[in-house]
Amino acid sequence: MSATHKVQVNVGSLADMGKRFSKAWNQAAAGEQVDETNVTFHDVQTMLDTLSPRRLDLLRHVRQHGASNVRELALALARDYKNVHQDVAVLEATGLLIRDGRKLSAPWDELHANVSLLPPLNPLPTS
Repeated sequence: MSATHKVQVNVGSLADMGKRFSKAWNQAAAGEQVDETNVTFHDVQTMLDTLSPRRLDLLRHVRQHGASNVRELALALARDYKNVHQDVAVLEATGLLIRDGRKLSAPWDELHANVSLLPPLNPLPTS
């Protein structure tokens, strides 16, 4: 049975992200295998906007079928090319969608979301 490839989606501060990085660094330095992927959003609304139902459908489709390019993906999803191109750009920027040349992949079997109810230690300034 093969291992499940998971991505952990977090809502938290830079300090939270730093703690995860530091923990993984220390595990690797101790010779332990570190096999985890984390994506961190600074607020819940950004996470929800990024992981909209259409974008989740796009990720599922790419996970199951792959995509040679954005045009092929737009046709397969029966969606406007411009909108799919924008969704691909957002998901690629977060690291949830991987591009190799023009080919797109979503190597995750599962996406787990984690939202902390504790106040951030070092809140980011809002603009």
